[in-house]
Amino acid sequence: MQELDFSISVLGEPTIQISAISEKRDVWRTSYVDDDQYILYDIAVTIGKSEAGFARNNLIEKAGPREKIYFDPAKVHAGVVTCGGLCPGLNDVIRAIVMTLWYRYGVKQISGFRYGYRGFLSRFNIPVMELTPDVVTKIHRLGGTILGASRGYGDCVEEIVDSLERMNINTLFIIGGDGTQKGALGISEEAKKRGLKISVIGIPKTIDNDLSFVQKSFGFQTAVSRAVEAVDCAHVEAHDAINGIGIVKVMGRESGFIAAHTAMAINDVNYVLIPEVRFDLDGENGLLANLERRLEQRNHAVILIAEGAGQEYMEDSRASDVSGNIQLNDIGIYLKERISEYFKKKGIEINLKYIDPSYMIRSAPANPNDSTYCARLGAHAVHAAMAGKTGMIISLIHSQFVHIPIRLTISGRKRIDPHKELWRDVTEATGQPLLLQERRKKPRSPDKKRRGLSPDKQRRGLSPDKKRPCPSGRRGGQEGDEVNKS
Repeated sequence: MQELDFSISVLGEPTIQISAISEKRDVWRTSYVDDDQYILYDIAVTIGKSEAGFARNNLIEKAGPREKIYFDPAKVHAGVVTCGGLCPGLNDVIRAIVMTLWYRYGVKQISGFRYGYRGFLSRFNIPVMELTPDVVTKIHRLGGTILGASRGYGDCVEEIVDSLERMNINTLFIIGGDGTQKGALGISEEAKKRGLKISVIGIPKTIDNDLSFVQKSFGFQTAVSRAVEAVDCAHVEAHDAINGIGIVKVMGRESGFIAAHTAMAINDVNYVLIPEVRFDLDGENGLLANLERRLEQRNHAVILIAEGAGQEYMEDSRASDVSGNIQLNDIGIYLKERISEYFKKKGIEINLKYIDPSYMIRSAPANPNDSTYCARLGAHAVHAAMAGKTGMIISLIHSQFVHIPIRLTISGRKRIDPHKELWRDVTEATGQPLLLQERRKKPRSPDKKRRGLSPDKQRRGLSPDKKRPCPSGRRGGQEGDEVNKS
């Protein structure tokens, strides 16, 4: 097992008994969490081979309220910031942080920094927003973020910590994705270098669901539910036309989780294209030929594509945004043009509709599942900060809320493994070939031919004892592979 360090940094020993400062009696006898309570990271067991067990590098600190806290609530000045792109649930997290600080811990000084990390920098002169229960009480019904958001400037850690020090901020909640959390780690380290007791807590936000050591990021479920609506529209358009083709592009720069889960949720998708699985356009087993066979047999097709898929087919722009993300070419438009060109040359009439719901999804309010998740993320973030934790995020592992060091979260992207269960389930739901790539295998030598199969059965992919195609017969994308149940 890979050596992992799940240890969480603390500012000091928590000494303040929460029951001594609470204005309300704990009539429900709240179940506090101790620092010696953990969740197993690797829960898979192979008899005779599993050795991880209770090794320290397999234990993740459990999240939740501590009986003793580090900060005196009367002396806390909390800061909240939302960075990066929009995502369903941002306002829900802000609301949960404010409500938990105010009502559970009695923290009355809460400042919202506007437009991401720019809000800390004097050069932009952006006023701070005071956050109270009255300000946030209804914001969870709105899309976007009341604080505004922007990309970049997470590397200006010295200026940011200057602002925190000047305003006497001692707990900072940073809501954002991979690039944002890199900035959060830098802020935490700079504060430590200066001897400042500032708790920096990250709440992971990535609509692509691609942060490492995060089972599920908030906004993802809403994104899938909205993408399902777009696919449903594309399917109706395609189904009710002559040789109808619907293309839907969803978010997913490096990871295709939205596309994969959407395809399984609606079961009307025939081809799912994601960044993790390369595909061919041309050739007998390429997407275009498969699509032609699909139309011959079913008269319609739906293609769902993640924005980062197929980038190798387009010229690399080499440009990047202020967060350092490479600016992607529009694979949806490219695919639409290639498909139209292909069938035009063949003299085949098609009716093609292209839908890109990306910004409609990003700006949507969170659905009930995400709202619930956001409320719990925000509350757990406050519990961690008041206990003096720092340099960490609140995460979900095995459906348990836990503390994860930021350094682990930003160590790599979470991606779909084409050889594991999720992608297998996707291809079974769509009926598409396991890979759309051209087969490039060398011909088998006579002595390596499969035993018990006649040459005819080998060509048709039949097993010796059955008269139907065996699973391995689908790998080449032969005729019939692309036919979906829908």
